[in-house]
Amino acid sequence: MAILPILEAPDPRLRTISTPVEAIDDELQTLIDDMFETMYEAPGIGLAAIQVGVPKRILVIDLQERESDEEDAPVVRNPMVFINPQILEGSEQLSIYNEGCLSVPEQYAEVERPATIRASWMDREGRIHEQTLDGLLATCLQHEMDHLEGILFIDHLSRLKREMVLKKLQKARRAA
Repeated sequence: MAILPILEAPDPRLRTISTPVEAIDDELQTLIDDMFETMYEAPGIGLAAIQVGVPKRILVIDLQERESDEEDAPVVRNPMVFINPQILEGSEQLSIYNEGCLSVPEQYAEVERPATIRASWMDREGRIHEQTLDGLLATCLQHEMDHLEGILFIDHLSRLKREMVLKKLQKARRAA
């Protein structure tokens, strides 16, 4: 496995619309493993293939919840793979989540999205799933699926807020 470089805004490759995965082969399995390793190292809870420069419709998510509310409680990993995911339906009820992104490091903003979605996808073995999702998983899946369409979470913000986030990002890079 390898840790892959994560593209950061304003890299134009992040605006690429990803193409469907045609075959689940050894090369794809290696990419999935590398994406998980990259995401855990970053650290993050979701990563789309385009964020590591691969314009394919694949993403990985692991909400990595703690066993208890204590800070030193062990983290329980639940790695999930979404190949060619689709949102079939979104609720009218919206939820707001303070989102961040590995491609827009250390910048956060409140984004409004459907609270519940019905989604379909293939897992890494090629099995097809269709499920209603809510909470953080629904938010994370929508965020990562935006990447597949060349959309960043900051695109959901007003122009003024988006420009502020990008200026903060530039300032942080200069300070590093």
